[in-house]
Amino acid sequence: MEELLFSLKDLQLTQKEFLVRLLVATGIGFLIGLEREHSAMADKEDSFAGIRTFIIIVLAGFIGALMHHLISPWIFGGIIAAVIIFIGISYWRSAAGGSIGGTTEFTALLAFFLGSLTLMGYIQVSLLLAVLILMILSAKIRLHRIVGKISREELYAIIRFVVSAIVILPFLPDSGFGPYKVINPREIGWVVLLTSGIGFTGYLLMKFLGQKKGILLTGIIGGLVSSTMTTWIFARKSNETPALSDYCASAILIASSVMGLRVLLWVFLFSPVLALGLYLPLALIVLTAFAFGIYLFKAQSNVHITPNELPAGNPLEIQSALLFGLIYLLITLVMRYAGEQSGSGGILLTSALAGLTDIDAIVISVSKLSLNVISVKTAQYAILIGLVSNTLVKLSIGLWAGSSSLKRNLLFGYGATVIAAAIGILILYAS
Repeated sequence: MEELLFSLKDLQLTQKEFLVRLLVATGIGFLIGLEREHSAMADKEDSFAGIRTFIIIVLAGFIGALMHHLISPWIFGGIIAAVIIFIGISYWRSAAGGSIGGTTEFTALLAFFLGSLTLMGYIQVSLLLAVLILMILSAKIRLHRIVGKISREELYAIIRFVVSAIVILPFLPDSGFGPYKVINPREIGWVVLLTSGIGFTGYLLMKFLGQKKGILLTGIIGGLVSSTMTTWIFARKSNETPALSDYCASAILIASSVMGLRVLLWVFLFSPVLALGLYLPLALIVLTAFAFGIYLFKAQSNVHITPNELPAGNPLEIQSALLFGLIYLLITLVMRYAGEQSGSGGILLTSALAGLTDIDAIVISVSKLSLNVISVKTAQYAILIGLVSNTLVKLSIGLWAGSSSLKRNLLFGYGATVIAAAIGILILYAS
């Protein structure tokens, strides 16, 4: 089986390798054909290609690539042309009968090239593409439901986001200027894009997955968007409906735990080295808030309540993202100045003050500064202090706007979270 079956300039295959690639190509054709045939039967439609046809199409690509190396590239071109003509005739007949969808036809063309890729040895690539194709094909009903629920405003928001990511961001200057050379348009644009993208993701999750299915999911999604906003909304809700207080406190604490994970993501994206020393402190904070949130949720599991979702607001908060970018820039300037004038003490004080308004901006700013301006240790302290400051702000919101039951729960939950943060700081100090 290890004997060379083909030994050419660009293609060397043993019998075993040839057999494995042939079986993979056959399997790809079988799976795609199975999905297409099942879909046609479910929709009670006629399809030109089922299991057998797709296997043959994939094998045509497999054999065509082999003929390209054994005989002539023209043979491969001729096979491609024959497949395209076959698919074109099939589509023409389907369109004449009133069916103008071309999904199966384009899938057949892709299946041909998957067979060629498999023969050339790109097995992982062809399998990955096959899985992606199968996921798209099988998501037909869900995709139709999602498209049917998208409003015109949301469609425009998607277009604006894609234009910002593909057309605007790549052409922003990638160089620093201004005071301390901290004004980098590409970097600021990236921060704005990430911020609006996270908010938009939260909006879509709330629209398509939330569906008023429970306060737990709402708290998780709220943590993706803004744990501070989540605290405000559920604190007010607990005052309006005291019976929901335990659920509201649960959502607030879970949103804060998700916020901790978001902080870790920011740090990892902007300064992976900085993240190494923060794993344990952040894990203590996240797990403490999450444990208290789950406990409060389980304590009321026998009460059937269908809570309202968080207000979705605008799909794409570009103005808020731009404001965040400005806050990020101002915090970076202040922290750079504080670092020049007051050393690490100024950085820590700025982090505590910045945490009163927004935790993301301070985390990103400190993460960037840790690369070449301040020490990693100082940056880690600053992030943890900012988290404690932000937690105290959310506790204050809950104590001011929440019901008596919610106040009691948040005192315990956020109190334990602050203690966990203090332990994390001590662990960092001892390391």
